[in-house]
Amino acid sequence: MKVRDVMASKGSSEVFTVLPDATVAELLDRLADLNVGALVVSADGSSMVGIVSERDIVRKLRGTSNARETKIADIMTTDVRVCAPDDSFAALMVMMTEHRVRHVPVLEDGKVVGVLSIGDAVKHRMEQLEFERDQLTSYVAGG
Repeated sequence: MKVRDVMASKGSSEVFTVLPDATVAELLDRLADLNVGALVVSADGSSMVGIVSERDIVRKLRGTSNARETKIADIMTTDVRVCAPDDSFAALMVMMTEHRVRHVPVLEDGKVVGVLSIGDAVKHRMEQLEFERDQLTSYVAGG
């Protein structure tokens, strides 16, 4: 199973981005409007300079005065864990677990072609397990 398969089962490969010079106030509105937990930070909408997540907001703005006016570039994560469409799904799961990341951008030829969340990965794994269960049940029942 490849990352590409998970992206296909997700149904949408739309990548939501935010500009590095946007403010945290703008970020909060965008996260809420899109109902997502992270955005790729990009100046042009396809190349990535970082990622900003709910965790970044909580960890990096604690105790900051006028936090809503802070620029995304000041709080984003720049050491981003990424994967490629042809990477194995198992490797993606290991990376997310070992590095404790919830959102992984998918890069192809240097461009962001998707973002997979831990929720996407768990949902896909549950679907795999349900399929295997159904196959075993059918086999045992003689069908």
